[in-house]
Amino acid sequence: MPLKKKTTVAKTSARNEPEPAVNRDGSRRRPVASPSEAGAAAAAEARSLAEAQLKTFEQAIHLFNARKFAQARELFAKAAAGPNKEMAHNADLHVRMCDSRLEKPVVQLKTVEELYNFGVAMINTRSLADAQQHLEAALKLAPEADYVYYALALCRGLAGDLDGAHGNLKRAIELEPRNRISARQDADFAGIINQPQIQQLLFPEKTGTG
Repeated sequence: MPLKKKTTVAKTSARNEPEPAVNRDGSRRRPVASPSEAGAAAAAEARSLAEAQLKTFEQAIHLFNARKFAQARELFAKAAAGPNKEMAHNADLHVRMCDSRLEKPVVQLKTVEELYNFGVAMINTRSLADAQQHLEAALKLAPEADYVYYALALCRGLAGDLDGAHGNLKRAIELEPRNRISARQDADFAGIINQPQIQQLLFPEKTGTG
C-alpha cells in the first residue's frame, strides 16, 4: 500500500490577523484619527467656541444697554469663560459693572452738570440709551447749554441716528459757533463726519451751504 503524504496546515501568524472591528464587549470600535485630522478638529472646535463667545458677549451688551443688568450679567459671566482673553477680560469688567448697578441704589442726579457728566460717562461705556436719557434731562434744566447739545449729537451719531446727530449738532453750533471746529477735530465724530448732512453742517464752505 502506498504511503500517504502527510498533509501540513500552515499556521497563520497572529501578527497578520486583522484587528477585530468590535471591542470585547461587543461595541463597535472607532477608527483612530490621524494627527492632521485631530488638529483640524481641534481648530474647528476652537473657532466654534470663539464664535459662541462673541455672540454671547454681543447679546450681553444689548441687554446691558437696555438696563437689564441681571440678564446681562449672566451672559457676561459666560463670555468671561471663553477662549478670547481680551474679550473675556472685557466681559469680566462688565460683570462688575452689572454688580455695581444691581447692588447700589440709583444716584439721584439733580443739576445740569451732574446729568451732563453722567451722560458723557455713559457715552464712554456706549450705554447710549442711558446717556440720551440723562442728556435730555439736562437740556430740560438748561435749554441753551450748547455743550449738552454737542454731547447729545455725539450720542445720537454713535447710535446710528444721523438726523438726531445733525439736529443736535446744528443747535450746538448755533449756540456756540466754535463747536463746528471742535466737531471737525473730534475723533468721536469720525464715524459720521463723512455723512452728507454732517458734511454740510461742518464744512459749509466746501458744500456751498454756508
